[in-house]
Amino acid sequence: MDAKRGRAWSKLARDVTIAARHGGGDPTANPRLRLAIDKAKGANMPKDTIEKAVKKGTGELAGESIEEIVYEGYGPGGVAILCTCLTDNRHRTAPEVKKIFERGNGNLGAPNCVAWMFSKKGVFVIAREAADEDKVMEVALENGAEDVNTSDMAHEVTCDPDAYGSIKEALEAAGIAIQSADVTMIAANQITLDTETARKVLRLMENLEEHDDVQSVSSNFDIPDDVMAELAKES
Repeated sequence: MDAKRGRAWSKLARDVTIAARHGGGDPTANPRLRLAIDKAKGANMPKDTIEKAVKKGTGELAGESIEEIVYEGYGPGGVAILCTCLTDNRHRTAPEVKKIFERGNGNLGAPNCVAWMFSKKGVFVIAREAADEDKVMEVALENGAEDVNTSDMAHEVTCDPDAYGSIKEALEAAGIAIQSADVTMIAANQITLDTETARKVLRLMENLEEHDDVQSVSSNFDIPDDVMAELAKES
């Protein structure tokens, strides 16, 4: 557990550093940094560790040279995959990510082979029992949300990244508990998976996410409820 937490903190610290480097060290004026700090706090990262990561980004403290790289490719069933990495050595990271794709019955592609399918969106997930659908919709849409979808399990709010902060503040002010909140890449169209393909895709996604340099993984697959229930029984 300590090793897993340490790996997670390392990734979060890099995210804070990169955000501060590109947008400055003031989270009130740098939405990306504010989101990165919120994630770090959510993972119980110590305050001084977060502050050091910010200072490394602004140059107040010496730090490793980190660059952001996005790898694109395909997984089982032809699903599109975007893999965002923060690395201090692209010559190490690239072949390792390539090997994970290949072992997972996928393959890396050329730049923009799948990126064109995705757009950056803010996404909020709210447990179904945490709030009434009409209330979630009212608060979200009044503060810039693009869409609100409700399933048996949750309400999902999507928005332009620029509206992320105002919607988060509005939901919190309305007393609506947020299960998860993030800015991520969302695909315009999705591929529905059967049980066997879903099993392979989820294994590939998990292996990518476990790599130390991988910050986030996005894809365009959809797993039907009956397939998800079957997979849940296996676990």
